[in-house]
Amino acid sequence: MSDHTEELSIVITADNSKTLYNPRVGENYHSLHGAIEESNHVFLNSGLRYFLAGKEHQKVSVLEVGFGTGLNFLVTADFCTGTELPLRYVGVEAYPLDKKLLEATDYHQLVSENTWNAYIKTYESALKEKVMLNSFCEYNIAHTELKDFHSDEQFDIIYFDAFASRNQPEMWNFEAISHTVSFLKPGGVFVTYAITGNLKRIMKSLGLKIEKAPGSAGKREMLRALKL
Repeated sequence: MSDHTEELSIVITADNSKTLYNPRVGENYHSLHGAIEESNHVFLNSGLRYFLAGKEHQKVSVLEVGFGTGLNFLVTADFCTGTELPLRYVGVEAYPLDKKLLEATDYHQLVSENTWNAYIKTYESALKEKVMLNSFCEYNIAHTELKDFHSDEQFDIIYFDAFASRNQPEMWNFEAISHTVSFLKPGGVFVTYAITGNLKRIMKSLGLKIEKAPGSAGKREMLRALKL
């Protein structure tokens, strides 16, 4: 677990869902305009549901950079369970949170009780190995820096949810983004809440097709990129 969990504090966002504030980074884990709104809009709807639209899929796989509280995973797992779509999910998190702090977020109010209870029960095991959240969803959390993350797996969708570039510039440079995109399948979708000129240039240099999608509350646009 993170050795500075005790420094984090609970913050209530505009849609009454909770996030955490990290004083070391100087940033919240989710948008203050709405934590659950951001997860649903940026990652679930603009990422997963966009990828699935108009096509038949027997299963889906997601890689998330910046697992954090697990909110993006929870809404994704809830959706896949409800639609009976098998999900393989891998989170990358250098500083995993203590389970007691996760419980304090009250995310049981945002997803189904079964999803929430299974998450709290399996969270610590998922930091060590692959675990089944339920009969449809398998996940694990790689306790490592992004640069040290390696996998033989390729993913349909990448959720890029690192802290903002002004606070974590090393997560948004060419090396970090190209390393992340290397795990994306052809035809796969990369989504993030941010959109900057530098990020667009990196994506173009990597051969991805860029789309400017409507942003979540508080942001006019976000970036979605497709691997051709």
